[in-house]
Amino acid sequence: MVVTSCKSDASKTSDTSLVMYQCPMQCEGDKTYDEAGSCPVCNMDLKQLETASKDIETDEISEESIFNLTSKWHTEEGNEIQLEDLKGKTLVMVMIYTSCKAACPRLVADMRNIEAKIPTENIENVQFALVSIDPETDTPERLKAFAIENEMDGEQWTFLQGTVDGVREFANVLSVKYKEISPIDFSHSNIISVFNPAGELKHQQEGLGVDNKETIEAILQLTQY
Repeated sequence: MVVTSCKSDASKTSDTSLVMYQCPMQCEGDKTYDEAGSCPVCNMDLKQLETASKDIETDEISEESIFNLTSKWHTEEGNEIQLEDLKGKTLVMVMIYTSCKAACPRLVADMRNIEAKIPTENIENVQFALVSIDPETDTPERLKAFAIENEMDGEQWTFLQGTVDGVREFANVLSVKYKEISPIDFSHSNIISVFNPAGELKHQQEGLGVDNKETIEAILQLTQY
């Protein structure tokens, strides 16, 4: 996936290795050190933990980042944003439409099931976003009502209404296919996507009611700071 833009002043993440040390007796619980040495409690040599890696923010956006897209969106609260405004958290995104009676309710249930499996200490670093593929019908007011009805009105949830062109562009980036088959009915792919805080696609879950173990693992790996 390559997303291009004329922007040059946004942000990117790069993968950086971190070396951590810890007392083998864990005298101080889970406390770690960034330099070798001895435990101040038992004087045993600190043990090097497995090399960890996490995303370090830099000054540019990679070609693979969805933050290169400059389309405008409205949230369920009526605020105008760009995708870049979601930078800084792991993003779990799905494309739905609120009048759907078949696949979308199951996708919503899948999103809530994923959220329920994320530990409290990780959830603050996750943003769940539901993007409407029917922007003409799904106004911010309708999205807000849908969020409340489905108990998805917390800070970790965001609903997005874009333009027809913006939605199509975003769907192409995610390899999501959709087609209008009547004024309020669409056929569409059933894909949940996970992006790192730099907006780079890291994992996709396809299907309805599937085993989400790999999706959970991907989110946890991206939110272990």
